[in-house]
Parts: sequence; structure tokens; C-alpha cells
Amino acid sequence: MTATFAQPDTIRASFSAAMSAMYRKEVPAYGDLLEIVQTTNAATLNGPAAALLNLTPQEDTTRISEERHGAIRLGTAQELAMMARVFAVMGMFPVGYYDLSPAAVPVHSTAFRPISRAALAANPFRVFTSLLRLELIKDETLRAQAKDILAKRQIFTQGAIALTEKAEADGGLTPADAAQFVAEVLETFRWHADACVDIATFDQLNAAHRLIADVVSFKGPHINHLTPRTLDIDAAQTAMIARGLPAKAVVEGPPRRNCPILLRQTSFKALEEPVNFPAADGGAATGSHTARFGEIEQRGVALSPKGRALYDETLAGVRAQVLPAGDGSNAQTYMDALSDAFAVFPDDWRGLYDQGLAYFKFALTGKPAGADHSTAALLDAGVLTLSPVIYEDFLPVSAAGIFQSNLGDDADQNQHSASSQSAFEAALGMQVADEFALYQQIQDASLAECLAQLG
Repeated sequence: MTATFAQPDTIRASFSAAMSAMYRKEVPAYGDLLEIVQTTNAATLNGPAAALLNLTPQEDTTRISEERHGAIRLGTAQELAMMARVFAVMGMFPVGYYDLSPAAVPVHSTAFRPISRAALAANPFRVFTSLLRLELIKDETLRAQAKDILAKRQIFTQGAIALTEKAEADGGLTPADAAQFVAEVLETFRWHADACVDIATFDQLNAAHRLIADVVSFKGPHINHLTPRTLDIDAAQTAMIARGLPAKAVVEGPPRRNCPILLRQTSFKALEEPVNFPAADGGAATGSHTARFGEIEQRGVALSPKGRALYDETLAGVRAQVLPAGDGSNAQTYMDALSDAFAVFPDDWRGLYDQGLAYFKFALTGKPAGADHSTAALLDAGVLTLSPVIYEDFLPVSAAGIFQSNLGDDADQNQHSASSQSAFEAALGMQVADEFALYQQIQDASLAECLAQLG
């Protein structure tokens, strides 16, 4: 008898829900974020802005309440390669390469996520996964010590490893095994207040870089934030401040627009949490660590290579003139400059499509009356309609801004030499997918389906 396997989409949805429940217990303020997002999204979907967003009915609107991303920081190539195998069981694959070292954040990263339109519609859970760059620890003795500490730890339970191997060998997991798999993998992401280094070593690692201390000092990587998706991040930011959450002064990413592009993010600053450090006498010393925070995101349309080049150029131009201060003292000046500069982007969906700046899905609403069946003519006639392909990925400058905000405003701002995608992929054990190619496939398939229906 052939075994009935749980679908990867189902396993991913179960894991995302379990992660959310766990993080809500660990970081109660995350529950506040969920309430803020739910209220904001309901108001947006029932208000005039809903029509402007032009979301694909059902597909884009039903996933929002369950949508979130997490972030995790790993210490070794072996941890990254095993994490890739674990995520593959859930239908999540590495997309994109992110080098954060130019912003003085000693990691390079990828995003594990579903890649097909159907899988994204089922559950778009994604995890921004970073690999520590030990070579950026300047003290050779401390670097060797950190490497030795990481080499001795095992961040996956034996059950998680065994069930991953079983899924690979059998081609899937039964529903019972899938439930156990979710429970086992959740342990990798759980917070542990007991450090695996003494407080003196922790202080040394912290002095080298706070993120290095976060990765090396604990027996597991622990998820450092979980991010629900809102349809109006400015309203959510206002609500965060009203609730007394220590929100970032500036929303990262592009400015507010009628037709949102790419990704906007905000967060509340990392919480100071008690940590038990092993002492030489066999006891424990009490200290603290700041790593975990709450974040909210707003996702807009995915930009094409042409659109992304324009975005990067425009953002760099603004930041060359006004760099947002960590204390928020020039926040309004920065946001005003951002809004003015981004006027180069059309703020209507058809304009973005006509200029080849973004990706879209198509829907068929009738039959053409004339002989011109070009895409433009069909759109002009209303035979075809556009809706944005939602951006599923991340932005290096925004990620660095969030990281720096939660590492402290006095974090090292010195730029480091760029890391290597080939070195990252060697650690990963595979190549990362090209996000532009994935978005192009969704657009092409959508248009082809509509044209086929027209004959």
C-alpha cells in the first residue's frame, strides 16, 4: 500500500502556526503586533484603500491573516546545509543572496520560502536565514574560540534529523510523522535562557559585535523576530506607538504610495532578557542579552530588474543626502526626501506595467471586440485586468536598518569587505534561486493562461 503523505504546504502552514504560538508566549508584545495588524487589515480591506491595492480576490486576500516571516542566524556551514534540508520538507527553498557586510552586519543570507504561485497562495511563510562570518572577528584567539564553541553544538534534535532523512528517503512524511516533525523542528527555534559560554567570553563576543555574541553564545540559534504582514504600515506604526511599544523612528523601505512597491518594514526595539551564564564554580552568573524584537511588514508589487535598478538608484540618492539618524531626530526630513525622490515611479498599476517596472498577474473579464489582441489592447479594452505579483523577498538596506536598530544605535558602523555568494552557496550545498526569474514565470504563466482561454 502506498503511504499517504502530508503535503509540504500543509506542513509549512502547521509549522508557521506553531512558531507563531510559541513566539507569542515567549515575547508577549508579539501578541500586541498581531492584534494591531488584524485591526489595521480589517479596516483597510473594508475601506476605500482596498480598491487601490487591487489584490487578486481570494488568492491575495485570504493569505494575509496567516502571513508572516521569521529570521534566524546560524553559525556554521553544516547548520545552514541541514536547515536547507529541513525547510525542503516544508516546501521552502533558498531564494536570493543578501550581503549585509557593507552595512557592518557580519552575515550573509538567503530567504527560504515557497516558490510557485499555488504554494505561495496556500501559505507564504518565509524565513530570512543568515550565516555568521567568523572571519570578521579581528581577534584571532576569540575567533578560534568562537569556531570551537560552534563546532561542539548540535542545534537540531535527533528526531528532527531522523524525520528529515525519512522524508528524503520516502519522498514525504505521513500526517503523524509530519506533526512530530513540526514539534521537533520547533525546538531549534525556541529561546533558551541558558548560555553556553561564561559571561567574560560573552562580553568579549559582544564587544566584537552584538550579533556575533547572539549567534555563538547559546546552544541554539532561536528565532529573533516573527513578522506579520499589514496592509497599512503607517497606521500600524501609529498604533504601535499608541500602545507604548518602542517603535523604530523610521519605516524602512520605499515611501507610502497608493500602489505599494517592494517591502516596507518597522519594528520595536529588541527586549533585554535575563540570561544564565555558567560560572567556574559550577553555578551560574546572571546577565542579560538583547536580541529578539517585534516587526511588522507591508508588501507591495515585485519590481522587475529595471524597476529594482531604479529603486536602488533612487534610494541610494536619498541616503547620500539624508541618512536617517538612529534617534529619529531627522526622521521627517528623511521621509520627505524619500517621497519627493520616489515620484520617478508611476503611482498607478498600469503605469508600472507599461514601463516594465513591475510584475503582474492577469485575469480575463470578457472577449475582445476588435482584431487587436495585443496585451496592451486587451488591457485598454478591459478584457484583461492587472493585479500585482506580491513581493515575497527582502531588501538588504532595509534588513540592515532593522538589524542596526536592534543591535543598538552605537553598533559598529564600519563597512566590511563584501562576502561571496559562491562561498555562501558552497556552505548551503546548492545555488539560490533568482527571484526575478520566479516572478517572471508567474507573470508569463498568468498571461499565457488568459490568452489560451481567448484562443
